[in-house]
Amino acid sequence: MDEKLKQFEDEINDLKVELEHFEQEKERVRAIIGRIGGVPQFRTKVINILFIIIIIIAGVVSIFKEDLRLLMVELTTIMLSVKIMYMIHIQAKVNHFKFWILSAIELRVIEMMTLIKEIKRKQEE
Repeated sequence: MDEKLKQFEDEINDLKVELEHFEQEKERVRAIIGRIGGVPQFRTKVINILFIIIIIIAGVVSIFKEDLRLLMVELTTIMLSVKIMYMIHIQAKVNHFKFWILSAIELRVIEMMTLIKEIKRKQEE
């Protein structure tokens, strides 16, 4: 009986250590997500404001200056295209991060499955 109690306490201690490790990992992942795309960075805000200003200026100039209308429409089209390419680039970074996280989770699950199988085998013996 004493041996089972000791084994149970050891398992509880192992679970506590795993829980602490999980909490540390969770905080680390939160920090990474914040850097990648959780909250817009100052640079992203500046780029967005710049795009908006250029598009508004080009739109206003095209309304009042007939001879520059085609040029301003082309400028607006180019700026929108650049913004779409930038958004695709950011989304690719986020998708890469998601893939990395899912791969890490898969490795942990495989690790845990192996450990569970080993524990079951020991219990059967």
